[in-house]
Amino acid sequence: MSNVERSPQEQICVNGPQGSRGLRDGVAVADSGIEILEPREVPLGGPRAMTVRRTLPQRARSLVGAWCFLDFYGPDEVSASTPMRVPRHPHTGLATVSWLFSGRIDHLDSAGHWATVRPGELALMNAGRGISHSEYSTEDTTVLHGAQLWFAFPQGHRSSEPSLAAHRPETVSGRGWEAKVFLGELLGSRSPVPTPLPLTGAELRLEPGASLELTIPADHEHGLLPVSGQVRLDGADVPADHLAVADVGRTTLRIEAGEEPVVALLLGGRPLGEQIVMWWNFVGRSHEDIAAYRAAYQSEMGFEPPPAGSPLHRHLPEGESLGAPLSGELRDALTGETYDDGRPFPQFGDFPPHTAPPLPAPALPTTRMKPRG
Repeated sequence: MSNVERSPQEQICVNGPQGSRGLRDGVAVADSGIEILEPREVPLGGPRAMTVRRTLPQRARSLVGAWCFLDFYGPDEVSASTPMRVPRHPHTGLATVSWLFSGRIDHLDSAGHWATVRPGELALMNAGRGISHSEYSTEDTTVLHGAQLWFAFPQGHRSSEPSLAAHRPETVSGRGWEAKVFLGELLGSRSPVPTPLPLTGAELRLEPGASLELTIPADHEHGLLPVSGQVRLDGADVPADHLAVADVGRTTLRIEAGEEPVVALLLGGRPLGEQIVMWWNFVGRSHEDIAAYRAAYQSEMGFEPPPAGSPLHRHLPEGESLGAPLSGELRDALTGETYDDGRPFPQFGDFPPHTAPPLPAPALPTTRMKPRG
């Protein structure tokens, strides 16, 4: 599931606690230095749409490693009248990571990939220079429960070719705990899925009263999200749906379960070290990047006239739009074309015919945040 907010705001993201003014409301700091980030509820669409709990990004901390987006949802009952239906929409400069605890989701994208996302199986979509995709819960899904994660690409990789990777990690275990490492390396288990910079992603399960001590790289940040059960991170109680963040400098993390079994997600990685701009489903480096991505998507889907520099200007009367997503003979005629700035055309690719209409992009905000520094 991606970000289908109707009025998203532009977010400038950097590593570490945000600004010298200190942490803001909604964030507590334990004696051990662990930050506890409070989630905010975000409705995704109309009155029957799903509401998610979002802990990244937020004003107090917008990145953990390169992880820049964390939505947690469910368990939600899914009926025939209220399934998950996220129509075709775009992404740039990031990878989406889908991880489910129950239910199944069908994924279709403009790079030609189809996949069913299942519990305990990683689905990683590299958006790179631009991709569009759709996500629909399967007909046999009755309860949907999972997390939608994004990580931002460093400058040298953000224009890479789109791709899709799937991986079902093995379960590793010890006294009172189990783990599935879907990205990076942890507890002697290594994921084969490549990432453009060091990252960690794992599902952890602890028996009541059990503890797990992890050896971690000192130059990585880490976040722990409880899925169920009472859990402590380095002595700090982590409330349900909150994200506990450990900054760089630690070489171990201690995770302890309370009186109930614990399920939690651990996310980590080396700090991105770059300032990024996020808006809707785009990651860029400036507001101008975001505006260009939006204009390309809107014109390629037929919602708005083509922007300056689009090869569509040679085929459409001035001020007119396609009225439908680019396809057919016109698409064939434009094969190999580029925008004037070198971006491939179409940036958001082809989609099978007779699919549901794409999702239009919201209007850009009239005000935007100023870059830090």
